[in-house]
Amino acid sequence: MFTVDLLTAAAGAGAAPQTKFGFWEAMEQGGAIAWSTLAILAIMLFGSLFILFTKYLEQGKILKQYEGVKANFWRAPSMKDGVAKLEKDSAWRQIVEDGLAAEEQHGKMVTETDAHDWLYGSLARSEASINSYLAKGLPWLATTGATAPFVGLFGTVVGIYRALINIGIAGSASIDKVAGPVGEALIMTAIGLLVAVPAVLAYNYLQARNKRIAELLSGFSTDVLAYINSKGAVKPAVTAAPAAKPAAAAPAAKA
Repeated sequence: MFTVDLLTAAAGAGAAPQTKFGFWEAMEQGGAIAWSTLAILAIMLFGSLFILFTKYLEQGKILKQYEGVKANFWRAPSMKDGVAKLEKDSAWRQIVEDGLAAEEQHGKMVTETDAHDWLYGSLARSEASINSYLAKGLPWLATTGATAPFVGLFGTVVGIYRALINIGIAGSASIDKVAGPVGEALIMTAIGLLVAVPAVLAYNYLQARNKRIAELLSGFSTDVLAYINSKGAVKPAVTAAPAAKPAAAAPAAKA
């Protein structure tokens, strides 16, 4: 029994220590450069996700408000009455208020100015301010999609360089010398792509929705301009309001 224990202890003492390989081990071997690169990519990723969700909600709100414009605004007897039916801080309400303000300002001008040009310019500025607000954050997505692969590539280059240094020091390309640096390099490449692809997809998706909103704003602005210049004679055709469903008759009481 004593002899078996000695043999077991000797075998355990002579066995080579096992090297652990994994994400955290590779990052620890990479040191400050690997962690800094990972931190930059993480900031890019979370920033892109934040912009995606916030802009999606903003766009959805504007598109939903447009349904209220079609349903209620043009049914009002006057444009001032219609403004009261629009939500506060609404893009559609901003255009109408800017148009009414431009009409009032034109009447106060001393020199003769074409009303159409003045109103058109005022509404165009209002549209531009709304489109500019909707475009905020999109440059971050475009920059992330374009640069994230290169940030990951930087980590990849550093990892390969460290693997070559280890091979040169050891004099052989043993797996325990190169697995950590090569694993770090592959991880950085994967994370760079993981950050870049969603950013590009989010940018294209939000940009397409912004174009749709810009088209709706341009059409609405044109209708407002025609309404003001014609003193209410020209406005979009409004379909009849849906009739309310009759209330269900109460069941007759049994005798």
